[in-house]
Formats: sequence, C-alpha cells, structure tokens
Amino acid sequence: MNIKRIGSPSFLIILITVFFITGCDFFGSSSSDVATTQIKPHPRTAVSPDSIANHRQNAITRAVERVSSSIVSVSVTEVVRGNRGRDPFYGFFFPDRVREYNSVGTGFVVSPDGHIVTNQHVIGENPTKIIVTMGDGQDYKARLLGTDTYGDIALLKIDEKDLPYAKFGNSDEIIIGEWAIALGNPFGLFDDGQASVTVGVISATKRDFKPNPQEPRVYLDMIQTDAAINQGNSGGPLVNSLGEVIGINTFIYTGGTSSGFVGLGFAIPSNTVVKIIRQLKESGEVSLEYDLGMDVQPITIRTVRQYNLPAIQGVFVHSVNRDGPSYQAGVLPGDVLIEFDGERIFSHTHFQALLREQKAGEEVTLVLLRKGKLYETTIELMKKG
Repeated sequence: MNIKRIGSPSFLIILITVFFITGCDFFGSSSSDVATTQIKPHPRTAVSPDSIANHRQNAITRAVERVSSSIVSVSVTEVVRGNRGRDPFYGFFFPDRVREYNSVGTGFVVSPDGHIVTNQHVIGENPTKIIVTMGDGQDYKARLLGTDTYGDIALLKIDEKDLPYAKFGNSDEIIIGEWAIALGNPFGLFDDGQASVTVGVISATKRDFKPNPQEPRVYLDMIQTDAAINQGNSGGPLVNSLGEVIGINTFIYTGGTSSGFVGLGFAIPSNTVVKIIRQLKESGEVSLEYDLGMDVQPITIRTVRQYNLPAIQGVFVHSVNRDGPSYQAGVLPGDVLIEFDGERIFSHTHFQALLREQKAGEEVTLVLLRKGKLYETTIELMKKG
C-alpha cells in the first residue's frame, strides 16, 4: 500500500500553539475584536408593520375600493299571477290568484344624482315597489325610468345627490386573461352593507347565446369570466384592475350539473350598456336610430301554412315600404330573411337583437329566401327623419 506524505506534523503543532497564544483566527481578527464588534442588520432585511401593510395593497384592492361604495342592493316586490293550469272549467270557477313575489339582486350607481343600473330580469315585468339599499344601510324608494327586455337592462332613479358612482370603461379594449372583479349581493348577503367580491380573469369575449323560445332576451358579444357569480349577483358590475366597469354580471352557465357556479359567468359589455341606458334616460325605451322600411313577422306554423313557406329559421317579410332602403335593395313581401350582416337569423327576437347592433349610415348584407332560391343584397341603414 502506497501512502503519500502530505506534511510535517511538527509544523502543524507549531501553528496550533501560535493560534492559542495570540488569539488569532484564520481571518486575521483578534478574539477581542470579535467580542467588541457590533453586527448591524442590512437595511433590506428590516421589515416593519407598515411595509407589510403596503404589500397587501395591490391593483385588485384599489379597484375594489374605487367601486364598492357605488354597489347597492335592489329589493323588488312584483305582482305575479299564479298558474292554475289550462283546464277552462277549473279556471272559470277558480281563477288564478294574484300574489306578490319578492326578489333581491344587485345594482350600481352610475351618476352622482342617483341613476342606478341593474338587469331587467332583476326588476321583473310588473314591479310594484323597488327599494335600493346603499352601503351605509340607507334605504331609498326607487323609480323605474325604463327597461330594455331584449338587452336585459333596467335604469332606476333615486332622489339623492353627490352619491359615489362607478365609471364605465371601454369593453372593446378588454384583454383576455386580464383580472376581472365581480361585485354584488349574492344570496342577499348585503344586509351588513358590504358587497361580496370575487376575482378571476376574462376567459373569453364575444360569446353569443341564442334566444330561448320562451324568453325574449338575446345575449350577444357577452364577456365570459371565471370570477364566481351566484344568485343575487345579477345586475352587479364586472370591473377591471383600473376600477372601471367593463360589464354587468347577468347569468351563469351550469352545464346542467347544478344551480351553482361552475366557472362560467357572463356579463353584458359596458359599451352595450352605455348605449342602452342613454336611450332609457332620454325616452324610457330603446329604439333604432334607423328605419329598415319593412315589417317582419315570426315564422310560425300558421305562417308556414298560410304562405306555403318552408320550415326554416328566419323572419317573414310581411310588407315593404316603397320609399325605404329595403325596397331599394330588392326585398319584397313574402321573402324570408335568413341572414343579417353575416349572422344567421334564428328567430324574430334574435333578428331584433341583431338590428340593435348596427348604426345609421352603415351598410349590411342580407341573405333571403325567395321561391326556394337564395339571394344576397346590401342594405344601407338610413337614419330616421
């Protein structure tokens, strides 16, 4: 075995002896210096309670702070007629009872003089009393200035001044993946004056939901978010990280699994809301700023039989104004409109919703069915008057 020698032991003994006699360490400092030297913490390692509090503040908390004071609870008493069934004999002797139905939703103040926006389905068809509760617990009796059933928007007014209000952002500038903050009154938890806050991201935009045959509403260009939205959140704002309202939380999609939130919530874009409330404030209703110059009807079994039409989705042209843009574009009575501005027409209500997406002066393409053949034409949307 070959063991290689690495040094003289006498040198090592001398070095250790010198170390203990002189008190020197291997870094050149004396033991007395170590004892008297004060070690100071680095400034970056010192953490104060104030700095921790500052780190808790972020874009989301600041956005919530800007908007939360404008959130209100909307309590509605509505007259509802009970359904007794279709038996005419029973209905004659026992007519439907009229009863009051109470519901709670969310709204938010959009002007300092007391204009409040919520969903139309929160207000209902025949509200008899609307009470708005502010964050400070103060109750106000609200007036209904107008509703838009197709767009699912209602505008309320309370007699108050200098109210905190939310500001609208531009929903056309939404970025998929950016923060989305939903504020509202789920399950009526607003009694303590605090709006519930949930946070997620913008999952998608321009989601269209075709009309339910039993409902007049049509939802176009909806914003999809995974911020939790539940019963009672309807009518509340969807806010970006700047504290701007980019939509109104309207409904959730459950996929048939339950009635609770599963990660798919939908909001009406703010740009659509702004257009609707502007008209509601002025006239109490929403009307087109242009005239197509034709009268259309839903395609029903009766219409199909009466006019010998194919069973197809669309709208039936009942009459055409000779001085209007439709006649100039070649549309005639008896035609079936099946496509408008590149969108398939599914029903009369869907067609009405598509019309509202256009502005006066624009040109749109129309596809129609006439005697079994398809035709395409372009219509200029002429401004009324």
